[in-house]
Amino acid sequence: MEMLQQRLDQAGTLRSMSDRFSGTAADASATLEADRQAARVLSVTSGKGGVGKTAVVSNVALALAQMDKKVLIIDADLGLANIDVVFGLTPQYNLNHFFNGDRSLLEIMVEGPGGIKILPAGSGMQTVTRLSSEQKMKFLDDLDSLHGDFEVVIIDTEAGISENVTYFNVAAQDILVVTTPEPTAITDAYALMKLLSVQYHEKRFNLIVNSVRDAGEALDVYRKLTMVSNRYLDISIDYLGCVPQDKRMREAVRRQRVMVDLFPRTKASAAFETIARNLITTPQNVGPKGSLQFFWRRLLSFGQGA
Repeated sequence: MEMLQQRLDQAGTLRSMSDRFSGTAADASATLEADRQAARVLSVTSGKGGVGKTAVVSNVALALAQMDKKVLIIDADLGLANIDVVFGLTPQYNLNHFFNGDRSLLEIMVEGPGGIKILPAGSGMQTVTRLSSEQKMKFLDDLDSLHGDFEVVIIDTEAGISENVTYFNVAAQDILVVTTPEPTAITDAYALMKLLSVQYHEKRFNLIVNSVRDAGEALDVYRKLTMVSNRYLDISIDYLGCVPQDKRMREAVRRQRVMVDLFPRTKASAAFETIARNLITTPQNVGPKGSLQFFWRRLLSFGQGA
């Protein structure tokens, strides 16, 4: 009986989504035009923790903001939410308050340096995939009001290959995989791409290699991943750049400021700026995951069985 009710709830959610986004040919044309102006949705992910994923998110986001891009960060690390900590923010509310019905998305959104907007997660929050149909529809309603407000949306996922990680990566327009030269990090990055390729048919990935001695070491990591992927997987990996080791990263974390802000003239900060520039100059994924509205619809209906 419980399973039947769950299926009915899922079907109701999908019908509601279909009703909201269906329309005339003129409506479709207008939506297509809006999609051309829509935000680019990026998931930043890693096969294991400790590779500097959140540092990449925060620094690249600020670098983009300094290039006059309107940026939204969604903290999707629901177990260890820390984007707000990296920026030295103390949000009064988070996504827990939204899903409990206490606050709207606009009320929980906070502003970081450079005008970056952040949707903070609540540590220990339930998985998004287990939200009720009503909660998902409420999420969609509030997100509608944000349409057109941002040019880049960056999702800081959890590390690993949990259901939440695949959930956000499959919904995003572009997937950015962060790794380091450590053998375990490389192996886990490959495992994540393999899972997303084999089970969810993702074909395109972008690679960022963090904490390298030099560019040659980063390119060696890229070659290794490309070689094994070409042999066993039907995917393409684009190299976005690398970030050199810098002891001042720890100082930035301690002072709750990001490298691009605290130490703007370092090689690490220049590397984050290069990655940001590569992101906005690299052609976007022109597949069906090409708009912010599609991202929300795909995200909220992910895993809904027939």
